[in-house]
Amino acid sequence: MRAIEIAQAGGPEVLREAQRPEPLPQAGELLLAVQASGVNRPDVLQRKGLYPPPPGASDLPGLEVAGTVIGGAAADLAAAGLSVGDAVCALVAGGGYAERCTAPAAQCLPVPASLTMVEAAALPETFFTVWQNVFEIARLRAGETLLVQGGTSGIGVTATLLAKALGARVIATAGSDEKCAACLALGADHAINYRTQDFAAEALRLTDGRGVDVVLDMVAGDYVARELQCLANDGRLAIIAVQGGTKSTLDSGLVLRKRLTITGSTLRPRTPAYKAMLARGLRERVWPLLESGRVKPVIDRVFPAAQAGAAHALMESGAHVGKIVLQW
Repeated sequence: MRAIEIAQAGGPEVLREAQRPEPLPQAGELLLAVQASGVNRPDVLQRKGLYPPPPGASDLPGLEVAGTVIGGAAADLAAAGLSVGDAVCALVAGGGYAERCTAPAAQCLPVPASLTMVEAAALPETFFTVWQNVFEIARLRAGETLLVQGGTSGIGVTATLLAKALGARVIATAGSDEKCAACLALGADHAINYRTQDFAAEALRLTDGRGVDVVLDMVAGDYVARELQCLANDGRLAIIAVQGGTKSTLDSGLVLRKRLTITGSTLRPRTPAYKAMLARGLRERVWPLLESGRVKPVIDRVFPAAQAGAAHALMESGAHVGKIVLQW
């Protein structure tokens, strides 16, 4: 099969097309004929040598795919409610940049009828991540306010779409007036240009001094102290990446006085059972929104799989709004 492998740690140019043996599904897994593969920031980190795959996972990058089921044990197919030939999208621990990919059956979800395969490939990584952190861990509820850092990223767009669809208010940050306009067009109630405005002061102003209930943070570093300032009493800060650095200084007294909760998580190394739980929540609460068209993934650009290096270069430029997808 054709696959995109990492020749060595480095820039986008180290991604190269190669021939690899087809993977064999293990117990609990299905074999998929991949039509499209989502591109995510963890893929970039893996390419740079900063995010190795967990034990047992493929060395190929790629954490989400969409395609058709072409193999798997009858019992695993039955347990997932799937059949050979079904169109699915799946969250995987690696190996997504290939024409064939194995995926845990419980992490395969049917492609919503309203979506193309390319759109479906843009779902798993960001939707699992946002569902886990914003709704399962930070417990965002209808009527509350969510502050999304990096509102035009794949994660940021997904967080905005789901929070709005489920009845929350959204304040998004972005690095330019044009990107702020994109956040508003996606449904955010307010957008803050973090290069020209103090996002903490603006979030407090926009909530009449009350603060936001949940912050979804992909920056960390010196953002953490400012995020605590703009959280409401009983607010929750969910840190999912550290693009601004791993060291933070915070006011512990503020955490105590406001009864704040600070959480951090990574999804890739979690157990299949945990990811299956997230899949069930998505199937119950989010898939109906996709089926009805109330929520639709935002695709910035689609690249032929052989141009994976160009796709990574676009992601690193930060010029995209929404998801980047490879097509086979």
